[in-house]
Amino acid sequence: MSDTWDKVFPQSPDVDHRKVTFTNRYGISLTGDLYVPKNRGDGALPALAVSGPFGAVKEQSSGLYAQTMAERGFITLAFDPSFTGESGGSPRNVASPDINTEDFMAAVDCLGLQEGVDRDRIGVIGICGWGGMALSAVAVDKRVKAVVASTMYDMTRVMSKGYNDSVTAEQRAQMLDQLAEQRWQDVDAGAPGYGPVSLELQGGEPQFVVEYADYYKTPRGFHPRAVNSNASWTLTSPLPFLNMPILDHIAEISPRPVLLIHGEIAHSRYFSETAYAAAAEPKELLIVPGANHTDLYDNRDMIPFDRIAQFFGEALA
Repeated sequence: MSDTWDKVFPQSPDVDHRKVTFTNRYGISLTGDLYVPKNRGDGALPALAVSGPFGAVKEQSSGLYAQTMAERGFITLAFDPSFTGESGGSPRNVASPDINTEDFMAAVDCLGLQEGVDRDRIGVIGICGWGGMALSAVAVDKRVKAVVASTMYDMTRVMSKGYNDSVTAEQRAQMLDQLAEQRWQDVDAGAPGYGPVSLELQGGEPQFVVEYADYYKTPRGFHPRAVNSNASWTLTSPLPFLNMPILDHIAEISPRPVLLIHGEIAHSRYFSETAYAAAAEPKELLIVPGANHTDLYDNRDMIPFDRIAQFFGEALA
């Protein structure tokens, strides 16, 4: 673990920060940044577990969300999911809809052990692909009293069906054939195969890919430990996502409240709209005017932090 401040956002003078480690149900050691308001008083405070985006680390967007919410009176934990960043797990850069959902629940465990945290007032924030993981975790973890998913992706849906559910049966079969061959290659090599470094643009990419690169590959958001900045996922990471939908039970979050936040012009907006339709009350879909997908990673003028604080303030009262 790094002991220096190596976030892509400035440190707040109003928040205390320290590293913590905790273990998930699979025995993987996870690392997080704990943010605590300096003027916290003597009473127990509500707490939030934060992670995402998919392929990011806690020094990026999730840390910004966590520190900002700590400025608003919450104890927060931004963490690296299993197999990424400063968290454990081998091989590196593996994604799993099951293990990564568990990571959120393990973060709740960790928060419940912290001095000054009210165990009965814990919420979750998931960003991008970890928005879907957050909703999945909260559906089964009744300890969590409220959830926010910001600029959310359902990674099981996009991996299995493509953008806007465009993958045909023939394309799915071809994808499975390729993954089967990759597994043989991994077995023969004794190690997983990896794709090329993420977001190395060659020209002609879709606008949303350009927007991803503008965050992950520039000083705005680059971090050497982030998969999307400096590495790639294992080539077989899509396997469990292809047949394990994570939002089938989203309605079971009710009667605990759900807040879905998405950009008006984001390519991914349909994920939140579909999730909102499937969720039960109380629920809210907040569309941010003029915002694209990555604007909600770090644009303080567009991320509705005041509304998020109000939402959790009411839900965790």
